[in-house]
Amino acid sequence: MKNRIWFITGISSGLGKALAESVMATGDFVVGTFRKQSQVEEFNKKFATTAHSVLLDITNEENIETTVRDIITQYGRIDVLVNNAGIGFVGAVEETSMEEVRRVFEANVFGTLKLTQTVLPYMREEKNGQIVQISSHGGIKAFAGFGIYNASKFALEGFSEALAQEVAPLGIKVSIIEPGPFRTKFAGDGLGLAENEINDYAETAGAFRAKLKGVDGKQEGDPEKAAKAIIDLVNSEKPSLRLPLGKVALMTIGMKLDSVRDDLEANKEIAQTAVY
Repeated sequence: MKNRIWFITGISSGLGKALAESVMATGDFVVGTFRKQSQVEEFNKKFATTAHSVLLDITNEENIETTVRDIITQYGRIDVLVNNAGIGFVGAVEETSMEEVRRVFEANVFGTLKLTQTVLPYMREEKNGQIVQISSHGGIKAFAGFGIYNASKFALEGFSEALAQEVAPLGIKVSIIEPGPFRTKFAGDGLGLAENEINDYAETAGAFRAKLKGVDGKQEGDPEKAAKAIIDLVNSEKPSLRLPLGKVALMTIGMKLDSVRDDLEANKEIAQTAVY
């Protein structure tokens, strides 16, 4: 089998970096993205023959289109797209300004959607390809203080679940990765915080904010082991639509499923009365 071309966004740290390095170790070729030119230059000097990096602002549609065209021109195809780039954000729903909401959605939803749409025509032409969406256990279950981030990942999961059905007959596979807490920079300096804080939410959103900042660097998840799991998924003959990662993810997603099932059972009779 010929070496694949992986296009991975956001490889400066955490899961993106671990995945890029692990993919290179398998012999496949990585095209990765950074947000700083100095990072691009340093990476390309270090990995001149096994990978290539480019500057990409995931919120800039023109930048996305130009980048994808350049990759296709230079390498001929994109076999695996990994939409990893995104931002975290903490704040109660009421605390969050619309400007802050839009910033989260531009990166986590609109940018990811645009990049997916831009790569799809080339995968359709090849009748082959895999799209890996990096979501979160927070894309299934919401948490007080995480509502806007949850909403962005719920949106990612929604269009990705539909997309998987649309492209399956075309030879393209889609998988959604749902990590729990991992030792990345997600909860560190890069975490967005609502500028407005309301005292009434101190015991809910405020407590979540403090907890998240307090576990930075101590999370259970190992990015290198997550990277191996993702590569194994991509290599599998029938990759699953969803892949939770970590014990916390298994627990929280299980709690959500139980909650939904309980509500279904409790309201089954009422639901059945609301028809002709």
